[in-house]
Amino acid sequence: MTGHSPGQAPGPAPEPDAADKRRQVLYWRLLARLFDPEEQASLESASLAVVEDIGLPPALLDPDASVGSVVQRHPELAEEFDGLMTPEPEEDGERDRAAEVRRAALASKVLLNVFASRPGNVTAEQLARWQSDAEWLERALGCRPGELRGGRGTGGRPGGGVSPTGTGVGGPTPDLSRLLPEIGPELGSIEAGLVQRMRLREVLADPALAARLTPSMSLIEQLLRDKDNLSGVALSNAKALIRRYVDEVTEVLRTQVEKSTVGELDRSVPPKRVFRNLDIDRTIWKNLTNWSPEEERLYVDRLYYRHTSRKTTPQRLVVVVDQSGSMVDSMVNCTILASIFAGLPKVDVHLIAYDTQALDLTPWAHDPFETLLRTKLGGGTDGTVAMALAQPKIAEPRNTVVVWISDFYEWRRQELFDSMAAVHRSGAKFIPVGSVTSSGRGSVDPWFRERFKDLGTPVISGHIKKLVHELKTFLT
Repeated sequence: MTGHSPGQAPGPAPEPDAADKRRQVLYWRLLARLFDPEEQASLESASLAVVEDIGLPPALLDPDASVGSVVQRHPELAEEFDGLMTPEPEEDGERDRAAEVRRAALASKVLLNVFASRPGNVTAEQLARWQSDAEWLERALGCRPGELRGGRGTGGRPGGGVSPTGTGVGGPTPDLSRLLPEIGPELGSIEAGLVQRMRLREVLADPALAARLTPSMSLIEQLLRDKDNLSGVALSNAKALIRRYVDEVTEVLRTQVEKSTVGELDRSVPPKRVFRNLDIDRTIWKNLTNWSPEEERLYVDRLYYRHTSRKTTPQRLVVVVDQSGSMVDSMVNCTILASIFAGLPKVDVHLIAYDTQALDLTPWAHDPFETLLRTKLGGGTDGTVAMALAQPKIAEPRNTVVVWISDFYEWRRQELFDSMAAVHRSGAKFIPVGSVTSSGRGSVDPWFRERFKDLGTPVISGHIKKLVHELKTFLT
């Protein structure tokens, strides 16, 4: 709005310049295509004129062309898509309006490819293309591929990979960073819908088609639900996809676990005299008296090595996971996480999964792949049956941590909470977890949430890195 003196009517709004009009054309076309698959001839021709005038390829306007295929033909665009919709630092002076039009064209492409709905059955090739386009959107938002939907990108920052500050959604170029908590679950929902519309059993029965599938949380959930109905080649391909996904997520989570220091250094144990433990700075410092100025050479009498052995106390980790339908993401992530902690020295891991029945998966806790194959997703929820299995495992409460992952929508609430409070009072570390996902989105029964808070054990709901931090703090 233009400035005016008190008592004066406001002046007319300034006319949009050419760059503003071009952006408006691109965004009107985007909105039209999102809500109506039928193209508007006038918007299409006007958008084509804009794209060609700013030196971008017309393929950006082709709804059947994936972002990856456009980048493959025009590699110089890859860098422009990265961080495309993240906040730009504010600079003094005039905005680069030509650059804003260019960003609008690129943003329209990736948003349309991801969010435009298409009816009918979905092929393996179409799912793979959508997954690729979703990865480009995640990159445009400043996240790692897969991070918002959960899975391979779980090493990213909680809730997204960009700062919440920026120009705002109404700015010159879309800044969707503040909407990351909503965008992630929405992407997961779209992907799950595509998987459900795909004739998965037929795809799995064809090795060539199965090879086109990219493992994702939505796909893994569908495979786990349908695994008992698969056989032969289809079952083999399903297992291969689950194994790939498990291995990829395991690598990410293992890096997070190993980032923290494990215990204090144990100086009573002599350091191993190997090159990787050589303390070069200390070795030079301790031998400085042997420096020969004439020869400009340092004579080393003794090598010094770093201590790497650490003091650790044997600890028991009991992980109880709700395997009902609403907790699939948590089930997968926590099964993998339990296997990683099972590989740490002096950590005794026990794993229990439950719905209306409880299953002790401890013999397979070291292998998340085998564990997941033994789960049966779905059904109701009765945590008391899981507590009956968990309580006998708390032999030494002071050295035991119990992680309970659930949305806590239970029908025997008071009975279950009383037993959880008893575990807490015994001296064991009790950690209630509402969600262990990459997006951090999860629902928890308010009744349980308030009582856990009063008990002094508030529910952890959020990114899986929060649980990693809690467990590292206790177990080391």
